Amino acid sequence: MARLAGPSPELPSIPNLRDVGGRRTRDGARVRTGLLYRSSALHRLDPAHGSILRGLGIRTVYDLRTEHERTADPDRLAPSIEYVAVDVIGDAAVGGPAELIAILSSPEATRAGLGEGRGVELWRRHYRQFVALDSARAAYGRLFADLADGRGPALVHCTTGKDRTGWAVAALLTFLGVADDDVMDDYLQSNLHLRPFVDRVLGEFAARGGDPGLLQPIVTVRPAYLEAARDELRRTFGTIEAYVATGLGIDAARRRALREAFLERG
Repeated sequence: MARLAGPSPELPSIPNLRDVGGRRTRDGARVRTGLLYRSSALHRLDPAHGSILRGLGIRTVYDLRTEHERTADPDRLAPSIEYVAVDVIGDAAVGGPAELIAILSSPEATRAGLGEGRGVELWRRHYRQFVALDSARAAYGRLFADLADGRGPALVHCTTGKDRTGWAVAALLTFLGVADDDVMDDYLQSNLHLRPFVDRVLGEFAARGGDPGLLQPIVTVRPAYLEAARDELRRTFGTIEAYVATGLGIDAARRRALREAFLERG
């Protein structure tokens, strides 16, 4: 049984660091704390914060970013922590970091790429890809299988910890039996934890002549994004159980092990 963790520390060099546990399920169980954490990327990890990260007992870090992102901004980790790269959007024909860089290359490009609601639609498409892409199912399948096999305490992250990581956590909590509204509330907490980062990014973008309103849909999370992934799951697999079993390839023994590891009564 994992130890019970207190509130996750607020570390400026690791925005959006949170314990995934603590929520109640529909049948009254509690998602165990101290087993899985989530965060933004660890390339800016302050050495002074490294000991705090190790103090959480984290043994494995799962990096959901693309090879381009990992190469540009590699995680800073202690040698004792195992690092696992699992690229969620590696199979995406469009929508990768290169496309986003092009969209943000100038105020005109941003207006053309994200204006008139295109930013929201781009991100809704991303969330559908988190369910549909072979690379996404392989990445999330590796994460779920390892957690079932006792590879925690672990930390999962992408770039800001809100989208690829957001779906990983939302899918896990849903599978464990947390109510949809509570899963959505947990998902939307990224807007609070990332507010200083978002304010800085929007301010810098405005200083370069850009319209912050165009950028906001891609630097925040919205209910419509998670609902897009949920809709894709229902359309393709029907239920969360089928998604985890068939989509992620998690067999019955590991599904039981996941629930046994993460759920506690009383």
